[in-house]
Amino acid sequence: SQVHQRAEECVRALRLFEDIDSGKSVPNILRQDFDLSVLKGSIDLTKVAVMGHSFGGVTAVLALVKEPSFRCAVALDAWMFPLENALYPEVPKPVLFINTEKFQTPESVAKMKRLSSRNSQTKIITILGSVHQSQTDFTFLTGKLVSRIFGMRGTLNPYKGLDITSRAALAFLQRHLSLEEEFHRWDDLLEGIGDSVVPEAPFCRSNL
Repeated sequence: SQVHQRAEECVRALRLFEDIDSGKSVPNILRQDFDLSVLKGSIDLTKVAVMGHSFGGVTAVLALVKEPSFRCAVALDAWMFPLENALYPEVPKPVLFINTEKFQTPESVAKMKRLSSRNSQTKIITILGSVHQSQTDFTFLTGKLVSRIFGMRGTLNPYKGLDITSRAALAFLQRHLSLEEEFHRWDDLLEGIGDSVVPEAPFCRSNL
């Protein structure tokens, strides 16, 4: 039920962007001087994607089922357990799964592969030397020793890991949102080609 609630919140967020773009008055609980009305007519709602990490990763996948306007999803080290088996045939759009080396279980990866077998544009890659926290700010908040002790940093330089993640995501978004950028130069990452990245998800024992 929680993953459905979160996916519906993604849809609610999109509705808010639609209201802002149309010029509707949107209440903001934060006290600030910025006037949202200046964004009227300036949001491209034809190029909308959804992205999340861990539980947020599977939330992004489910959001594709709930909202046709989401054209693709990027799932960072997604925890796939909450997604019901009956929903897999309902996922209509491509997903990029960017996994870390030390988190995924065979069961979670099998669920990703079910989606990639149904859609040739769905990709799965794994960043070697990374851990679950490598795709978050936590990997930068503590020193190298403390991070290693608490498993918050892998053997890969955290800046390099984040760079791979960002470039792969941008290449994927350009491909499916028709962005007028130069992100296609990182297309090889989507096939798991490059330093510290491999295609699919090699089996390793998870920390779960």
